[in-house]
Amino acid sequence: MAQEYEQIYVGERTHKGKSKIRALRRDGKIPGVYYYHGEENVNLEIDKKNLYHALSTGQHVFEVTMTGETQYVMIKAIQYHPVTDEVMHVDLMRVRRSEKMTFTIPIVLQGEAIGVQEGGVLSQILTAIDINCLPTNVPESINVDISDLELNSTISIVDITDIPDDVEIVTSVESTVATITPPKEEEEPVIVEEEELAEGEELAEGEEPAEGEEPAEGEEPAEGEEGKQEKSPQPSGDKEEKK
Repeated sequence: MAQEYEQIYVGERTHKGKSKIRALRRDGKIPGVYYYHGEENVNLEIDKKNLYHALSTGQHVFEVTMTGETQYVMIKAIQYHPVTDEVMHVDLMRVRRSEKMTFTIPIVLQGEAIGVQEGGVLSQILTAIDINCLPTNVPESINVDISDLELNSTISIVDITDIPDDVEIVTSVESTVATITPPKEEEEPVIVEEEELAEGEELAEGEEPAEGEEPAEGEEPAEGEEGKQEKSPQPSGDKEEKK
């Protein structure tokens, strides 16, 4: 049975300019371009609802009818609105069903890893993979079995064995797909010890200054201590007699 492809309804776009493009979008159409190596590019207008439906199917190759002929295309690029995420522009590239091409498809992890059962944390590092195959043989995804993945271990592209026939992996075989690591340990709260008496703080009642310290200004010397100030010499009371 021949494979069926979702159809994208397109029409040739002759008008240009920002005002014409805005009017086109208000009418439920999306501007686009169709191109193929060695051929002249064709400006298109694409039905918005039909395009969104085609994207939701997960297919990689679509049918378009141009000048009365059916062509097969893949979506090479999509421009989205930065705020609303609506599709603003689409690039359609013609493909030949008999020629291999490179496609990017998602990676799906399957099974419950041993390391997760032991309390480890699973992290998927790579979510998509590049493959080379015929447009008629593009798988929806590449499934990776992680059931035997243990704690503190990883699985890489080179470990993937479930690959459809005639599909070649383009992504580096050394790329890591997923890892399982131990859970992070909770840090114990740090107990702050009582700090030493800060400079300028008053001594507690009954405490005396450390040995060698002088009393603060205005304080009386402790009992038994001698004054350290020198006394001025007193003038002699005897006067020299006059002869």
